[in-house]
Amino acid sequence: MSYFIDRRLNGKNKSMVNRQRFMQRYKKHIKQAVSDAVNKRSITDMERGENISIPSRDTHEPVISHGQGGQQHRIYPGNKQFDAGDRIDKPKSGGGGAGSGQASNQGSGEDEFSFYISKEEFLNYIFEDLALPNMVKKTLSTQDDFETRHAGFVTEGTANNLSIIRSMRNAHARRIALSAGKKRKLKELQQEQKELEENPDGFKQQARLLAINEEIAILKSRIKKVPYLDTFDLRYRSQVKYPVPTSKAVMFCLMDVSGSMTQDIKEIAKRFYILLYLFLQKSYDKIELVFIRHHTSAKEVTEEEFFYSRETGGTIVSSALKLMHEIVQDRYSASEWNIYAAQASDGDNWDDDSPHCASLLSNQILPQVQYFSYIEITPQNHQALWHAYEKLSTDWPHEFAMAQIKDPGDIYSVFRKLFAKQNASESQRSSPQGESA
Repeated sequence: MSYFIDRRLNGKNKSMVNRQRFMQRYKKHIKQAVSDAVNKRSITDMERGENISIPSRDTHEPVISHGQGGQQHRIYPGNKQFDAGDRIDKPKSGGGGAGSGQASNQGSGEDEFSFYISKEEFLNYIFEDLALPNMVKKTLSTQDDFETRHAGFVTEGTANNLSIIRSMRNAHARRIALSAGKKRKLKELQQEQKELEENPDGFKQQARLLAINEEIAILKSRIKKVPYLDTFDLRYRSQVKYPVPTSKAVMFCLMDVSGSMTQDIKEIAKRFYILLYLFLQKSYDKIELVFIRHHTSAKEVTEEEFFYSRETGGTIVSSALKLMHEIVQDRYSASEWNIYAAQASDGDNWDDDSPHCASLLSNQILPQVQYFSYIEITPQNHQALWHAYEKLSTDWPHEFAMAQIKDPGDIYSVFRKLFAKQNASESQRSSPQGESA
């Protein structure tokens, strides 16, 4: 039996089609692994890829094999470390492969097939089957939005826009045009010179040979004087800025920072906000964030102050809603911006203020926003703010939604519930304010 080892390196993206086919086949396993990763990751790790492990028994595929006997020729994948006949030490862990990483007291374990998915693939699996409710592409101002496009080549420009290939091509064409006739004449004279040198008899032949030598020297001098590269040959890439329409959104993050809001509750809220921000990035070209914290009074703050500051005292949620409405009126016109808002709280609020919050949302905020989501982060029973908001879910079913998060493991499932694609499509058909995207 003879065999071959293929030691050629794989080209870039050579196996991309096979990879996509593989990921489509094991989509269920990958989605489950991504869902688990979202719940276990820290906030700063949300935008990286993930190692996915699939049990080897699930990757088994039927194969066609040759029967016994006969002469077979096979090509095996090569490597740079081993050759046929080399002995390989057994791994110290006692396993023959990557395995499940767990010891077994039954004498056997389960091997796993592991591979890495990129950041883009990871985010695609996170937000698959999700959509933004009431996603409206509104009339936008484009005075500051431009796209640079290639507009051919010009004879003047800056050095960083110099096109070397186009310049060398022009230089080559110019040298051919200026010296082609001379080279052709030179070739003819050199052929005649060779013939006369073979038969140098006669005075006329000698005189003609001297004249040819002189003419050849003149032609070579003229050909040599043709510059290799001239300023006339230089070409520069022309870049032109075109105004382009863009879709832009603003995301309001509202959170209670009173004494009842522990750091663990804030971390849960932050994970929800991160998911929402990444989700908006997939749908809009430009996104702005507005952070509003509140206790008895509200204030617009930075992200660092929003998540890590803590105040003492009571809670008046309506102060944050009033400030949000003022900012929308001042900076984010509802006719130009797609407005999204997420409010996180443990539900604690002054009893007299909760009905006022529901009134502010119904009369001032919900008519202007695309979507407003309220998440109550508490393992206990619903608080006063939840009960005040319940009627809004009936009156504004496509603009308002609320859910409860009891622990970090609920974040991803609650997010998918709030932004399920079916609900979003229904809202676009039914909402009296919605327009076709």
